[in-house]
Amino acid sequence: MKQTILTGIRPTGKLHLGHYFGATRNWVSLQDDYHTFIEIADVQALTDNFHHPEKVRENVREITLDLLAAGIDPNKATIFIQSMIPEIAELTVFYSNLVTIARLHRNPTVKTEVKQKKELFGNQGESITYGFLGYPVSQAADITAFRGELIPVGEDQLPLIEQCREIVRKFNSIYGETLLEPEPLLSETARIKGLDGNEKMGKSLGNAIYLADSEEEVSKKVMAAVTDPNKIKKDDPANPEICMVYYYHNLVSKENLNTICEECKKGSRGCVACKKELIRNMMEFLKPIQEKRHYYEERPELVDKILKDGTEVARREARKTMETVREKMQIDYFKEK
Repeated sequence: MKQTILTGIRPTGKLHLGHYFGATRNWVSLQDDYHTFIEIADVQALTDNFHHPEKVRENVREITLDLLAAGIDPNKATIFIQSMIPEIAELTVFYSNLVTIARLHRNPTVKTEVKQKKELFGNQGESITYGFLGYPVSQAADITAFRGELIPVGEDQLPLIEQCREIVRKFNSIYGETLLEPEPLLSETARIKGLDGNEKMGKSLGNAIYLADSEEEVSKKVMAAVTDPNKIKKDDPANPEICMVYYYHNLVSKENLNTICEECKKGSRGCVACKKELIRNMMEFLKPIQEKRHYYEERPELVDKILKDGTEVARREARKTMETVREKMQIDYFKEK
C-alpha cells in the first residue's frame, strides 16, 4: 500500500515562484507514488488575519487555483479545507494538554517567526496570541488526524515535525499505542531568493513573482531586479553570481545558462537585454501554468466540487482517527456495543 503524505499551505495570497520551486513542484512529483493529502490551512492563516476573514476566504480559492494550475491532480491528491474538519480542532484541544508553554517558546521555528513579527510590526509584534504560539500543536493534529507517515518539509520546518513526534510519543505513553510518529521527507530544493536579493521571497517583502502574474507585472518586477552594482556601463564585465537576473535565468532557462554567464563576465551582455530575455523566458515558463489556471477560473463550479469532494474524503479519514482516540481516552460515551 502507498504511504500517506500530509502537507499544507496557508491561504495568505497567491502562490509565487518561491512556493513553486520550494514545495509545490515537489508535491506534484510525489502525488503519483503516495497517498497525498494537501491541506489548505485556513485556521492557521487566521492567526495572522483574524480581523480579516474575507481575505482568508478569498485566498482559499486563489491557492486552490494555483495548486491545480501547478499540476496537483485532484484524482491523485486530496485537497481539503482545514476548518471544515472539526476533528482537527478536537485533537488540538487534547494535544494542548501534553505540551508546555515553555516548550512552545523553545521551538526554533516559532522563535524565528516571533522575531520576524517583531521586526515587521515593532511593539505590536509583542502581542503574540495563544493561537499563534500554539500552532505547532494544531499542526500535530493536522498530521495525525490523517495518519500522516511522511511530511514533506524543508530543514527550517524540522522542529515542527519533532514537536509532533513528541506529542505522539506522549499520547501513546499515556493511552497506549494509538498514533503514528511521522517522519520528515526532506526537500532538496533550497529557499528561493527574492528579486531584491533577499534570502526569502515573500508577499510582505514585495520581491516575488507570482504564478498568475501578467507579462506587464513580470516585466515591471524583472526590470527592477538587483544586478551586480559594479557594472556601471553596458559593456562593463560583471559577476553573474551576485546578479538576481542570472539567478532567475538559472531557474527558468537553464539551456542558455552557460552563454549568459560567459557573456556577462566578458561584458558583452547588457543588463537591459539580459532582463528582457529573462522576461520572455519567464513568461514561456509560466504559460502552461497560467493556461491551466485560466481553465479552472472559467469553471468555478468544478473548483467548488474539487474542494468539497476532497474535504469529504479528508473528513472520513479524520473521523476514523477520532473514533480510536476517543476510545483510548475513554471518552467515547454512549458508544453502541
